[in-house]
Amino acid sequence: MTRRILAAIGVLALAVGLAACTGQNDDLADTYREGRNQGFISGDGRITEIPLDERGDAVEFTGTAVDGSTISSADYAGEVLVLNFWYAQCGPCRAEAPFLQSAYTDTQSDGAEFLGINIYDGPEQAASFDETYDITYPSILARGDVDLKLAFADWTSLQAAPTTLVLDREGRVAASLFGQLESASILKTLVEDTLAEGQ
Repeated sequence: MTRRILAAIGVLALAVGLAACTGQNDDLADTYREGRNQGFISGDGRITEIPLDERGDAVEFTGTAVDGSTISSADYAGEVLVLNFWYAQCGPCRAEAPFLQSAYTDTQSDGAEFLGINIYDGPEQAASFDETYDITYPSILARGDVDLKLAFADWTSLQAAPTTLVLDREGRVAASLFGQLESASILKTLVEDTLAEGQ
């Protein structure tokens, strides 16, 4: 598994070196790389994969979605679930948004689900972000929800955005990525590896 992730990182580095790309997130990404973004605790990009026999208890949560509905971990029972912790004014969150959507699009038909955990915003701001970045998976709102924040306390500080967790079919954390996702292929590999378990 690690070899596949390292290969994906190598391909990304080569692509960056060979061609200069432009897009709607370039300014945001540059701001983040130059250390000018404020209001978040950045991760170091560390990826951790947890062996099956070392995974802890299932993550259980219930929260209110951007559209006002209730979403819980029970809704994803038996499925691989990607949780992404974000908020609208976080530059790295904006920069990685297209990668998350791409990974979701590529793995949804294989049985993966994605869920955002918005750590600061209200529904209007979160919905505006989803519209701007064409995010099609739902998010739940953690602002003011102590129980929801406590549900993830063992795995991440809700101030450490962005953070991405991959949960296995039993709801246990199988992989974590602290910091900005630099490539859709990295997350796709983590998800595919988790989907392949037990097959």
